[in-house]
Amino acid sequence: MEFTQDKIDLIERIIKTDRKFVNNEDLYDDFFNETCKRSVNIVRTITSDATLEAYLKKIATTSILNVLKDSGRLRRTREGFIPTGEVSLDAQESYSNYANAKIVYEPADLSTTPEDELLRKEILQHVINSLEKIDKEEPDKNYLQIFKLRYDNGMTQKEIAKILNLSQSEISKRLFRLMEKVKQAFN
Repeated sequence: MEFTQDKIDLIERIIKTDRKFVNNEDLYDDFFNETCKRSVNIVRTITSDATLEAYLKKIATTSILNVLKDSGRLRRTREGFIPTGEVSLDAQESYSNYANAKIVYEPADLSTTPEDELLRKEILQHVINSLEKIDKEEPDKNYLQIFKLRYDNGMTQKEIAKILNLSQSEISKRLFRLMEKVKQAFN
């Protein structure tokens, strides 16, 4: 997917107004490419300009930090990230001890990105909307109640059957049918 010019301009503006951009202008292309790579799904999904800008700011900040870390211009300390040219004020050692210091870099936790969180929330909302619609179409099946008892309350099929005065096999069938209907809603 190619970005429209207004999206490109927005990303460029966000990067250039980030405080970490100052003194790192030579890495602009890397900042821009990383931000675009991470924001493709967001740009496709979000239609609100204000929401898109908020997400792009988070994505750009993360992208800039990653590029700066990868280029060796930034390192993580207990106080947070500092440029590698600076020394932490809390350092108790003299400068002569730094020559022999062993530097250990902790990997950043990138298991969930803002894009992942947004997609997860959108998928969950779609599931909820589907469940409510399915339950309204067949209220006598108690699909929503069964779903909540099983997945929100963590009850077994046998416990649910006892509460609803149904057989365990009927609860199993309804859960299976419900999951099939939710899957169909995604197609």
